[in-house]
Amino acid sequence: MTPWTDRSGKFSPLKAAVLAGACLPALWLAWQAASGALAPTGTVGPLGPRPVTEAIHETGDWAIRFLWISLAVTPLRRIANWPKLIMVRRMLGVTALCYALAHFTLYTVDLKFDLVRVASEIALRFYLTIGFVALIGLVALGSTSTDAAIRRLGGNWGRLHKIVYAIGLLAAFHYFIQSKADVYEPTLMAGFFLLLMFYRLAHWRGFALTSPFVLAAIAIVAGLATVAIEYAWYALATGVPPGRVLAANLQFSFSIRPAWWVLAVGLAVAAVALVRPRFGKAAPARGRRTAKAAA
Repeated sequence: MTPWTDRSGKFSPLKAAVLAGACLPALWLAWQAASGALAPTGTVGPLGPRPVTEAIHETGDWAIRFLWISLAVTPLRRIANWPKLIMVRRMLGVTALCYALAHFTLYTVDLKFDLVRVASEIALRFYLTIGFVALIGLVALGSTSTDAAIRRLGGNWGRLHKIVYAIGLLAAFHYFIQSKADVYEPTLMAGFFLLLMFYRLAHWRGFALTSPFVLAAIAIVAGLATVAIEYAWYALATGVPPGRVLAANLQFSFSIRPAWWVLAVGLAVAAVALVRPRFGKAAPARGRRTAKAAA
């Protein structure tokens, strides 16, 4: 089975599109690096004056983004009644691993392949320690993502792969700490992570993820939680008065704060659940408690 075919061997437009999307950031980064290498002496390439450092940041960003997208597959296939979406979850997870490995490899390149120094930095810098632990976790998940590993591990496979939630927490924390003062995107990513976790919690507690009202409520809670995260970070980690952070969330003159993007995405998902019945019969998507009651 190739990355662009389903289990029956037929071409899958969905898998092909996801594969192309997974490769695009790497191709774009490679093109920027090549353009910089070929740029005339004395000029700055697309990746700026420190291209390796910029590439480290870019690959790390994409690792988290693809990890979040892989986590979105399970709730979205329930909400959108799109069972085939599960076909691309493994590909997205492996893509996140590849970008994380590229992130670590480029960091090693930046330290001139001095493995002793790399190990020392990881041991001494807390944000690097938790980032490396998250990487090891992703490697464990990636190495057990094959069909053979699934058969060999049996029921333990599902228990092992639940560590993806802990990996997500570590990755988000790593992102915050290494970003220092500018935590706009880390806050945004943390908000999306909370949104994805709230979907899972709602399903586990028995709420139907086909209800637009449930999804809208989750969006509001996730948006408020994102404000709380941003407020807490500036209160604990920087000298910026947290009151200014709260005020900034009500100002739209310069930028839209992460909480509003999280709310908007959550409400867009609720809109999907609202219009879905108009396009066909929705499959029952019951939470754990409802399913048990019906059994």
